Amino acid sequence: MRATPNLYDYWPYAGRPKIEWPGGKKLAFWIAPNIEFYEFMPPGNPQRSPWPNAIPNVQQYSQRDFGNRVGHLRLMELLDKFNLRGSVSLNVALCDHHPEIIEDCVKRDWEFFSHGIYNTRYSYGLKPEQEQAVLDDSIRTVEKASGQRIRGYLAPALTHTESTLDLIAENDFWYSCDLFQDDQPQPLKTKTGNLVSMPYSLEVNDVITYSVMGFDPQRYTDILKRHFDQLLKEGERSGTVMCIPLHAYLVSQPHRIRPFEEALKHICAHSDDVWFATGKEIAKYYIDNYWDQTVADIKSRGVTTLGTGFAS
Repeated sequence: MRATPNLYDYWPYAGRPKIEWPGGKKLAFWIAPNIEFYEFMPPGNPQRSPWPNAIPNVQQYSQRDFGNRVGHLRLMELLDKFNLRGSVSLNVALCDHHPEIIEDCVKRDWEFFSHGIYNTRYSYGLKPEQEQAVLDDSIRTVEKASGQRIRGYLAPALTHTESTLDLIAENDFWYSCDLFQDDQPQPLKTKTGNLVSMPYSLEVNDVITYSVMGFDPQRYTDILKRHFDQLLKEGERSGTVMCIPLHAYLVSQPHRIRPFEEALKHICAHSDDVWFATGKEIAKYYIDNYWDQTVADIKSRGVTTLGTGFAS
Protein backbone atom coordinates (compact mmCIF):
# COMPACT_ATOMS: atom_id res chain seq x y z
CA MET A 1 0.00 0.00 0.00
CA ARG A 2 1.22 3.53 -0.81
CA ALA A 3 0.04 6.72 0.86
CA THR A 4 1.14 8.86 -2.11
CA PRO A 5 2.71 8.19 -5.55
CA ASN A 6 5.79 10.20 -4.38
CA LEU A 7 6.01 12.06 -7.68
CA TYR A 8 6.71 15.39 -5.97
CA ASP A 9 7.31 16.64 -2.44
CA TYR A 10 4.66 18.39 -0.38
CA TRP A 11 5.28 22.12 -0.75
CA PRO A 12 2.85 24.46 1.07
CA TYR A 13 1.82 27.51 -0.92
CA ALA A 14 2.32 30.09 1.83
CA GLY A 15 5.78 31.60 2.23
CA ARG A 16 7.36 30.28 -0.95
CA PRO A 17 10.31 32.25 -2.40
CA LYS A 18 9.21 34.77 -4.99
CA ILE A 19 9.04 33.89 -8.67
CA GLU A 20 9.24 36.82 -11.08
CA TRP A 21 8.60 36.21 -14.76
CA PRO A 22 10.56 38.04 -17.51
CA GLY A 23 10.04 41.79 -17.48
CA GLY A 24 8.72 41.65 -13.93
CA LYS A 25 5.48 40.00 -15.07
CA LYS A 26 3.20 38.48 -12.42
CA LEU A 27 1.54 35.71 -14.42
CA ALA A 28 2.81 33.42 -17.17
CA PHE A 29 -0.02 32.61 -19.58
CA TRP A 30 -0.05 29.83 -22.15
CA ILE A 31 -2.67 28.18 -24.36
CA ALA A 32 -2.55 24.47 -25.16
CA PRO A 33 -4.68 23.46 -28.16
CA ASN A 34 -4.98 19.67 -28.21
CA ILE A 35 -4.61 18.62 -31.84
CA GLU A 36 -5.61 14.99 -31.74
CA PHE A 37 -6.44 11.99 -33.87
CA TYR A 38 -8.95 9.43 -32.70
CA GLU A 39 -8.90 6.16 -34.60
CA PHE A 40 -12.28 4.89 -35.74
CA MET A 41 -11.52 1.25 -34.83
CA PRO A 42 -8.50 1.34 -32.47
CA PRO A 43 -6.93 -1.70 -30.84
CA GLY A 44 -8.43 -2.60 -27.48
CA ASN A 45 -6.86 -2.02 -24.07
CA PRO A 46 -8.07 -4.21 -21.20
CA GLN A 47 -8.01 -1.28 -18.75
CA ARG A 48 -10.02 1.24 -20.76
CA SER A 49 -12.28 1.33 -23.79
CA PRO A 50 -11.18 3.75 -26.53
CA TRP A 51 -14.78 5.00 -26.93
CA PRO A 52 -17.33 5.50 -24.14
CA ASN A 53 -20.11 3.83 -26.11
CA ALA A 54 -20.28 0.82 -28.39
CA ILE A 55 -17.73 0.32 -31.16
CA PRO A 56 -17.89 1.36 -33.97
CA ASN A 57 -18.78 4.84 -32.75
CA VAL A 58 -19.49 6.89 -35.86
CA GLN A 59 -21.06 9.82 -33.99
CA GLN A 60 -18.17 10.55 -31.60
CA TYR A 61 -15.53 9.90 -34.25
CA SER A 62 -17.12 12.48 -36.54
CA GLN A 63 -17.54 14.98 -33.68
CA ARG A 64 -13.80 14.90 -33.03
CA ASP A 65 -13.09 15.06 -36.75
CA PHE A 66 -14.83 18.45 -36.75
CA GLY A 67 -11.79 19.85 -34.94
CA ASN A 68 -9.37 18.74 -37.64
CA ARG A 69 -11.66 19.83 -40.51
CA VAL A 70 -13.03 23.16 -39.22
CA GLY A 71 -12.24 23.93 -35.62
CA HIS A 72 -8.47 24.33 -35.67
CA LEU A 73 -8.48 26.95 -38.40
CA ARG A 74 -11.22 28.86 -36.58
CA LEU A 75 -9.20 28.76 -33.35
CA MET A 76 -5.95 29.69 -35.10
CA GLU A 77 -7.54 32.75 -36.66
CA LEU A 78 -8.86 33.84 -33.26
CA LEU A 79 -5.46 33.45 -31.58
CA ASP A 80 -3.86 35.35 -34.47
CA LYS A 81 -6.16 38.26 -33.65
CA PHE A 82 -4.57 38.49 -30.18
CA ASN A 83 -1.01 37.62 -31.31
CA LEU A 84 -1.10 34.49 -29.15
CA ARG A 85 0.96 31.41 -29.97
CA GLY A 86 -0.29 27.95 -29.11
CA SER A 87 1.62 25.14 -27.43
CA VAL A 88 0.18 22.15 -29.24
CA SER A 89 -0.60 18.99 -27.33
CA LEU A 90 -0.10 16.78 -30.37
CA ASN A 91 -1.07 13.23 -31.21
CA VAL A 92 1.97 12.85 -33.42
CA ALA A 93 0.24 10.58 -35.95
CA LEU A 94 -1.52 13.73 -37.09
CA CYS A 95 1.75 14.67 -38.82
CA ASP A 96 0.94 11.90 -41.29
CA HIS A 97 -2.86 12.17 -41.33
CA HIS A 98 -3.18 15.98 -41.62
CA PRO A 99 0.21 17.56 -42.42
CA GLU A 100 -1.54 20.75 -43.51
CA ILE A 101 -2.53 21.43 -39.88
CA ILE A 102 1.10 21.02 -38.82
CA GLU A 103 2.14 23.45 -41.55
CA ASP A 104 -0.38 26.02 -40.28
CA CYS A 105 1.11 25.72 -36.78
CA VAL A 106 4.69 26.01 -38.02
CA LYS A 107 3.83 29.18 -39.97
CA ARG A 108 2.60 30.69 -36.70
CA ASP A 109 5.69 29.64 -34.72
CA TRP A 110 3.61 27.47 -32.39
CA GLU A 111 5.24 24.98 -30.06
CA PHE A 112 4.59 21.24 -30.27
CA PHE A 113 4.70 18.81 -27.36
CA SER A 114 3.81 15.12 -27.35
CA HIS A 115 0.36 13.80 -26.50
CA GLY A 116 1.25 10.28 -27.60
CA ILE A 117 0.78 8.85 -31.07
CA TYR A 118 -3.02 8.52 -31.07
CA ASN A 119 -5.46 9.55 -28.36
CA THR A 120 -6.94 6.07 -28.66
CA ARG A 121 -3.64 4.29 -27.82
CA TYR A 122 -3.26 4.19 -24.05
CA SER A 123 -0.13 3.82 -21.95
CA TYR A 124 -1.73 1.35 -19.57
CA GLY A 125 0.12 -1.96 -19.66
CA LEU A 126 3.09 -0.75 -21.70
CA LYS A 127 6.51 -2.09 -20.78
CA PRO A 128 9.29 0.52 -20.42
CA GLU A 129 10.79 -0.42 -23.79
CA GLN A 130 7.38 0.01 -25.46
CA GLU A 131 6.86 3.40 -23.86
CA GLN A 132 10.38 4.39 -24.93
CA ALA A 133 9.43 3.47 -28.49
CA VAL A 134 6.47 5.88 -28.26
CA LEU A 135 8.82 8.65 -27.12
CA ASP A 136 11.32 7.87 -29.88
CA ASP A 137 8.54 8.01 -32.45
CA SER A 138 7.21 11.29 -31.02
CA ILE A 139 10.61 13.00 -31.05
CA ARG A 140 11.50 11.78 -34.53
CA THR A 141 8.12 12.45 -36.15
CA VAL A 142 7.68 15.98 -34.84
CA GLU A 143 11.27 16.93 -35.63
CA LYS A 144 10.85 15.70 -39.20
CA ALA A 145 7.54 17.53 -39.67
CA SER A 146 8.39 20.81 -37.96
CA GLY A 147 12.10 21.03 -37.19
CA GLN A 148 11.29 21.22 -33.47
CA ARG A 149 12.66 19.08 -30.66
CA ILE A 150 9.69 18.52 -28.38
CA ARG A 151 10.26 19.27 -24.68
CA GLY A 152 6.84 18.72 -23.13
CA TYR A 153 4.66 15.67 -22.58
CA LEU A 154 1.01 14.97 -21.88
CA ALA A 155 0.27 11.27 -21.78
CA PRO A 156 -2.28 10.07 -24.38
CA ALA A 157 -5.76 10.41 -22.84
CA LEU A 158 -3.93 11.08 -19.53
CA THR A 159 -2.88 7.43 -19.21
CA HIS A 160 0.42 6.55 -17.52
CA THR A 161 2.69 3.84 -16.27
CA GLU A 162 5.03 3.95 -13.30
CA SER A 163 7.86 4.59 -15.78
CA THR A 164 6.35 7.54 -17.67
CA LEU A 165 7.91 10.47 -15.82
CA ASP A 166 11.32 8.83 -15.44
CA LEU A 167 11.39 8.04 -19.14
CA ILE A 168 10.50 11.53 -20.33
CA ALA A 169 13.07 13.04 -17.96
CA GLU A 170 15.69 10.59 -19.21
CA ASN A 171 14.87 11.70 -22.78
CA ASP A 172 15.52 15.36 -21.97
CA PHE A 173 11.94 16.53 -21.79
CA TRP A 174 11.56 19.66 -19.67
CA TYR A 175 7.96 19.53 -18.51
CA SER A 176 5.01 17.28 -17.87
CA CYS A 177 1.35 18.37 -18.01
CA ASP A 178 0.07 15.19 -16.37
CA LEU A 179 -0.19 16.46 -12.79
CA PHE A 180 -2.59 19.08 -11.49
CA GLN A 181 -1.30 19.76 -7.99
CA ASP A 182 -0.27 23.42 -8.21
CA ASP A 183 -0.55 26.89 -9.75
CA GLN A 184 3.24 27.24 -10.00
CA PRO A 185 5.79 24.94 -11.65
CA GLN A 186 7.39 22.37 -9.36
CA PRO A 187 10.32 19.94 -9.66
CA LEU A 188 9.32 16.31 -10.13
CA LYS A 189 11.10 13.43 -8.45
CA THR A 190 12.69 11.60 -11.34
CA LYS A 191 15.80 9.43 -11.37
CA THR A 192 17.57 11.72 -13.87
CA GLY A 193 17.12 15.16 -15.40
CA ASN A 194 15.25 18.27 -14.30
CA LEU A 195 11.58 17.68 -15.09
CA VAL A 196 8.98 20.30 -14.17
CA SER A 197 5.33 19.75 -13.39
CA MET A 198 3.71 22.47 -15.50
CA PRO A 199 0.35 23.91 -14.43
CA TYR A 200 -2.18 22.56 -16.96
CA SER A 201 -5.59 22.97 -15.41
CA LEU A 202 -8.40 20.47 -15.68
CA GLU A 203 -10.67 23.07 -14.07
CA VAL A 204 -10.58 25.35 -17.14
CA ASN A 205 -10.10 22.59 -19.72
CA ASP A 206 -12.95 22.80 -22.22
CA VAL A 207 -13.40 19.01 -22.13
CA ILE A 208 -14.30 19.25 -18.45
CA THR A 209 -16.40 22.41 -18.67
CA TYR A 210 -18.34 21.41 -21.78
CA SER A 211 -18.33 17.61 -21.99
CA VAL A 212 -18.30 16.72 -18.30
CA MET A 213 -19.95 19.65 -16.51
CA GLY A 214 -22.20 20.70 -19.37
CA PHE A 215 -21.62 24.42 -18.82
CA ASP A 216 -22.86 26.92 -21.38
CA PRO A 217 -20.34 29.13 -23.26
CA GLN A 218 -20.98 32.25 -21.21
CA ARG A 219 -20.38 30.37 -17.98
CA TYR A 220 -17.10 29.04 -19.36
CA THR A 221 -16.08 32.61 -20.20
CA ASP A 222 -16.91 33.71 -16.66
CA ILE A 223 -14.88 30.82 -15.21
CA LEU A 224 -11.85 31.76 -17.33
CA LYS A 225 -12.04 35.40 -16.25
CA ARG A 226 -12.35 34.57 -12.55
CA HIS A 227 -9.57 31.97 -12.77
CA PHE A 228 -7.29 34.53 -14.40
CA ASP A 229 -8.16 37.35 -11.99
CA GLN A 230 -7.34 35.25 -8.93
CA LEU A 231 -4.03 34.01 -10.30
CA LEU A 232 -3.03 37.52 -11.35
CA LYS A 233 -3.78 38.81 -7.86
CA GLU A 234 -1.69 36.07 -6.25
CA GLY A 235 1.03 36.69 -8.82
CA GLU A 236 1.77 39.99 -7.13
CA ARG A 237 3.28 37.93 -4.32
CA SER A 238 4.95 35.26 -6.47
CA GLY A 239 4.57 34.49 -10.16
CA THR A 240 1.75 32.14 -11.10
CA VAL A 241 0.93 30.20 -14.28
CA MET A 242 -2.36 29.94 -16.14
CA CYS A 243 -2.94 27.46 -18.93
CA ILE A 244 -6.09 27.09 -21.00
CA PRO A 245 -6.20 23.57 -22.49
CA LEU A 246 -8.48 23.53 -25.54
CA HIS A 247 -10.02 21.11 -28.01
CA ALA A 248 -11.16 22.61 -31.30
CA TYR A 249 -14.07 20.20 -31.65
CA LEU A 250 -15.49 21.86 -28.51
CA VAL A 251 -14.39 25.49 -28.06
CA SER A 252 -14.46 26.22 -31.79
CA GLN A 253 -18.09 25.35 -32.31
CA PRO A 254 -19.83 28.38 -33.86
CA HIS A 255 -21.87 29.17 -30.74
CA ARG A 256 -18.83 28.93 -28.43
CA ILE A 257 -16.03 30.76 -30.20
CA ARG A 258 -17.27 34.32 -29.59
CA PRO A 259 -17.78 33.92 -25.84
CA PHE A 260 -14.27 32.46 -25.70
CA GLU A 261 -13.01 35.55 -27.50
CA GLU A 262 -14.44 37.63 -24.61
CA ALA A 263 -12.20 35.74 -22.19
CA LEU A 264 -9.10 36.30 -24.33
CA LYS A 265 -9.92 39.99 -24.62
CA HIS A 266 -10.11 40.23 -20.81
CA ILE A 267 -6.79 38.43 -20.33
CA CYS A 268 -4.92 40.33 -23.04
CA ALA A 269 -6.08 43.66 -21.59
CA HIS A 270 -3.62 42.97 -18.72
CA SER A 271 -0.53 42.73 -20.91
CA ASP A 272 1.52 44.92 -18.56
CA ASP A 273 1.38 42.16 -15.95
CA VAL A 274 1.24 39.02 -18.09
CA TRP A 275 3.99 37.08 -19.86
CA PHE A 276 2.39 35.47 -22.93
CA ALA A 277 4.58 32.45 -23.55
CA THR A 278 4.74 28.82 -24.62
CA GLY A 279 5.00 25.86 -22.29
CA LYS A 280 8.60 25.29 -23.33
CA GLU A 281 9.56 28.90 -22.65
CA ILE A 282 8.01 28.84 -19.17
CA ALA A 283 9.65 25.53 -18.27
CA LYS A 284 13.09 26.63 -19.47
CA TYR A 285 12.92 29.94 -17.62
CA TYR A 286 11.81 28.22 -14.43
CA ILE A 287 14.50 25.53 -14.60
CA ASP A 288 17.24 28.07 -15.30
CA ASN A 289 16.18 30.56 -12.64
CA TYR A 290 14.10 28.88 -9.92
CA TRP A 291 14.74 25.13 -9.84
CA ASP A 292 17.53 25.31 -7.27
CA GLN A 293 15.63 27.88 -5.20
CA THR A 294 12.58 25.63 -5.06
CA VAL A 295 14.52 22.51 -4.14
CA ALA A 296 16.31 24.40 -1.35
CA ASP A 297 13.03 25.81 -0.01
CA ILE A 298 11.34 22.40 0.06
CA LYS A 299 14.36 20.94 1.85
CA SER A 300 14.44 23.79 4.39
CA ARG A 301 10.83 23.08 5.37
CA GLY A 302 11.68 19.51 6.34
CA VAL A 303 8.96 18.07 4.13
CA THR A 304 11.04 16.07 1.64
CA THR A 305 10.53 12.35 1.23
CA LEU A 306 13.08 9.80 0.11
CA GLY A 307 13.17 8.17 -3.27
CA THR A 308 11.65 9.05 -6.64
CA GLY A 309 8.27 8.48 -8.22
CA PHE A 310 6.42 5.37 -7.01
CA ALA A 311 9.38 4.46 -4.79
CA SER A 312 10.56 5.44 -1.33
